[in-house]
Amino acid sequence: MSARLLDSRLLSPIAVLVLWELGSRLGLIPTLIMPAPSALVGTFGDLLFSGRLIEHLLVSLHRAGLGLLIGVSLGTVLALIAGLSRRGEAATDPLMQVLRALPFLGVIPLFILWFGIGELTKVALIALATKTPIYLTLYGGIRGVDAKLVEASETLGLNRLELIWHVILPGALPSFFVGLRYALGISLLALVAVEQINANSGIGYLINEARDFMKTDVIMVCLLIYSVLGLLTDAFVRLLERHALAWRPLMPSLRAA
Repeated sequence: MSARLLDSRLLSPIAVLVLWELGSRLGLIPTLIMPAPSALVGTFGDLLFSGRLIEHLLVSLHRAGLGLLIGVSLGTVLALIAGLSRRGEAATDPLMQVLRALPFLGVIPLFILWFGIGELTKVALIALATKTPIYLTLYGGIRGVDAKLVEASETLGLNRLELIWHVILPGALPSFFVGLRYALGISLLALVAVEQINANSGIGYLINEARDFMKTDVIMVCLLIYSVLGLLTDAFVRLLERHALAWRPLMPSLRAA
């Protein structure tokens, strides 16, 4: 992407921010409903320098990270079982499709009854939400490995374990990273939901507290933090993908960009 194209893509967001700021200063936009960008910057600074933002952000990151780790691990194992064996597919895939169809918000009351309203429920719900994209993408990646490549590897004398390690798993790795990017986004969405469950810490707690005291600026700052976290985590996974898949040739159009 050229610098000129990047500059042109920034014009509309900058214009929106300028109009938003002017509308707030001229009284056209009620600041109670939509605080000005400058007010949001001030609120962010207050939360940051008071230490509250870092404290609650670390709690949220711990919840999301632990739930993501469990969900990705579970989804990966199940995808390997279903993708590498017909019997494993018959035993695993129907159950996963049933779980995939369950509405996430509808499961929350059941998890509260099972596990209470503590941290276990929050982490378990995030894990439940994040296992599905990993399972679906990795399972599809394993089953999508070129059959001719598998046949050629068997002709060269590779046994089953060598075939899985050297051919099938590397071939499915791009799909795994796609699923991981989806799972990261879903973990943040799930985090927003679970931190509404009797939380006394975390970014969601700050949002609930701000709602009770009608602090719209704090709510908007917290929502922006969720968005920034999503962008940063996605960029991190893309960086990992670029290094892990360095062997994969780029399309000519991407190589020239």
